[in-house]
Amino acid sequence: MIRLIQRDLKLAVRAGGGFGLALAFFLIVVMLVPFGVGPQSDRLAPIAPGVLWIGALLACLLSLDRILHLDHEDGSLDLMATSPLPLEGLVLAKACAHWLTTGLPLSLVAPLFAVFLNLPLSAYAVLVLSLLVGTPALSVIGTFGAALTVGLRRGGLLMSLIVLPLYVPSLIFGADAVRRAAEDQSPATPLLLVAGISLASVALLPFATAMVLRANLR
Repeated sequence: MIRLIQRDLKLAVRAGGGFGLALAFFLIVVMLVPFGVGPQSDRLAPIAPGVLWIGALLACLLSLDRILHLDHEDGSLDLMATSPLPLEGLVLAKACAHWLTTGLPLSLVAPLFAVFLNLPLSAYAVLVLSLLVGTPALSVIGTFGAALTVGLRRGGLLMSLIVLPLYVPSLIFGADAVRRAAEDQSPATPLLLVAGISLASVALLPFATAMVLRANLR
């Protein structure tokens, strides 16, 4: 699994369309909001938690088709499926590599982008923490969606329709945690719920994703 993760990380760096594209998209979303609603801090601050989480979610969604599609096109996925590594381990490694190239960078740069939305300083730490514990679920769920559409041409739209509803719980609780921190309330409950969603996704979805891949690769 470690070698597979290293391979995907190297391919993402060489391709140049992994974390760089996600970060650029995240920045564009954050920069456009003040133009749409106005630069006043009393307007931006209340919506900042939701905007930041939506931007991170859409940036993760942008790179989901790269998880399995390229390997399926060049035949690497068939070779991986016949390797001694179980398919559950394969999809977990793919999800981990996606998080390292997308979810982790987005979590680390989110405070820099939050400045444009006048997010209170008290919410910065919770923003990073909520994304760190919430984005693994986005990667695992995205891997499941990628497996469902791996053999389809132009399956990106279908994958988005499948994945986006599954992203909603993480979005709700993640944004709520940041909002509570900005209002000097305790963010513990929504943070625990976001972490629970990620843990449940990591524990259960690799098995469902492996079943879908076995069916699609036959």
